[in-house]
Amino acid sequence: MSDPGVSGQTLLRARAEGRGAVVAYLPVGFPDVPTSLDAFRALCGVGGDAPGVDMVEVGLPYSDPILDGPVIQRAGAQALRRGVRTQDAFAAVEAVAATGTTAVAMTYWNLVDRYGVDAFARDFANAGGAGLITPDLTPDEAEEWMVASEAHGLDRIFLVAPSSTDERIVSTTHACRGWVYATAVMGVTGARQQTSSAAPELVARIRRLAPETLVGVGLGVSSGAQAAEIASFADAAIVGSALVKTLLDAEDAGTPADLTALRALVADLTTGVRAG
Repeated sequence: MSDPGVSGQTLLRARAEGRGAVVAYLPVGFPDVPTSLDAFRALCGVGGDAPGVDMVEVGLPYSDPILDGPVIQRAGAQALRRGVRTQDAFAAVEAVAATGTTAVAMTYWNLVDRYGVDAFARDFANAGGAGLITPDLTPDEAEEWMVASEAHGLDRIFLVAPSSTDERIVSTTHACRGWVYATAVMGVTGARQQTSSAAPELVARIRRLAPETLVGVGLGVSSGAQAAEIASFADAAIVGSALVKTLLDAEDAGTPADLTALRALVADLTTGVRAG
């Protein structure tokens, strides 16, 4: 992967500062669209006293989220019941980009395919998005996406796992533009008390097989200490379920617009990678 793209440049800027980057995920539309836009801005540091994250993943809720754990599934299902639409994801990307923070999307491929691959790429780029993370799309099935992403200057962030063969790692990183998403554990998403012991080994394999590739590690990161641990061997720590849980907890407490816990976790994460 010779072209770091916009999202890769974000990771390189963090590296130049002597730290890892923090990539944060939230689904658009939970607890409702306006509050979710405020939550995305909070990830970027708006309204808080600490730095924002380096990159935001705008999640598109999907009716069959086979790779999502229970926390993200619950939030996404509620967003769908409350009428979230793909256009709302473009609004979230605009909100993130307006703060100067890099915005990517995490989406199941069927949503892009139904919208129209080139049309989605066009509208996403026009909203200020940098690229897509496509967890259920492999490079050998991505010809239409490869063409559209080239036409609209978008990054392609594919996934590798501990079970990936060396051949698969080489072909996947070659197809990426930006960085590669290394899933640290087998299974669905979800915050964990400890980061995966498989993560350093997987990143080491990627470094050996594709030395120029930038690597983000996700699935399980839930604290600043864990983010610092990931940043000690990878370019970015990816955080999702732990952030979504703060919004679920606020809704369960009857205060869905309260972003206090979300901002506190963002501060812990960004402080963690800087201290680590």
